[in-house]
Amino acid sequence: MNIVQAIILGIVQGLTEFLPVSSSGHLNVFPWLLKWGEMPDSFDVALHLGTLLALAIYFFKDWIALIIGGYKTAIKKEKSTEGKIFWYLVAGTIPAGVLSIILDKLSEKIIGENLNTEMLWIALALIIMGVLLYVVDKRAKSTVKYENISFKQSLIIAMSQAIAAAFPGVSRSGITMTVARMLNVDRESAAKYSFMLAAPITLAAVLVKIKDFAFDAPFFIGVLTSFIVGLLCIKYLLKYLKKGSFKGFAIYRVLFGLLIIILLIAR
Repeated sequence: MNIVQAIILGIVQGLTEFLPVSSSGHLNVFPWLLKWGEMPDSFDVALHLGTLLALAIYFFKDWIALIIGGYKTAIKKEKSTEGKIFWYLVAGTIPAGVLSIILDKLSEKIIGENLNTEMLWIALALIIMGVLLYVVDKRAKSTVKYENISFKQSLIIAMSQAIAAAFPGVSRSGITMTVARMLNVDRESAAKYSFMLAAPITLAAVLVKIKDFAFDAPFFIGVLTSFIVGLLCIKYLLKYLKKGSFKGFAIYRVLFGLLIIILLIAR
């Protein structure tokens, strides 16, 4: 992994981690498209460290409020929206993590080691989830705000992450936003809740892989690039979703999936 590759992949990670278009899918496809060879899993996780830091900085006040609220709810029995959301995130992350491990083992058997087979799975996942995102977003109502998400809704949204963790191309943010919209959560709230859910599961992945990090120039540049681009992406996506829809992202997913299939056939 050289510096130029690290910058390109950092930009890709920063853009696609929060948009509902699949960061894992793009990080697998770009080295294949550019014939760089497979990217090490540890570098993939390192790039996620950058976007995790973006989440921590952008929502810093929210995280402090959630932690304090969670503490007061558990120790002082004081009820608050922040305390409720904190424990919803905890309750949803644990089973989602366990299910992710199970589905990951299953996906390894289904996809195998063949790179072309993996690219085909990514393409199909991009297309199918793109269509699903478009249909669900178009039909869903926007009656539920971030602070009014119920425990049941939170658990369903959190559990959906496991599918994305196991199958590249599905998109963690894509499936959580789609499920949230299916449950009539408004678009901006669906995006914010998806972002908050990303932090604990990404942190767990970073802690598991940290021993494999190279800590060289490409590592630091890749992390810094994904951090800066991710920070900007969060800001402008939330602003866009105040009035915009997920239609453009759904169309992009389908077109990108079709491009991968065409390239597979051509190669």
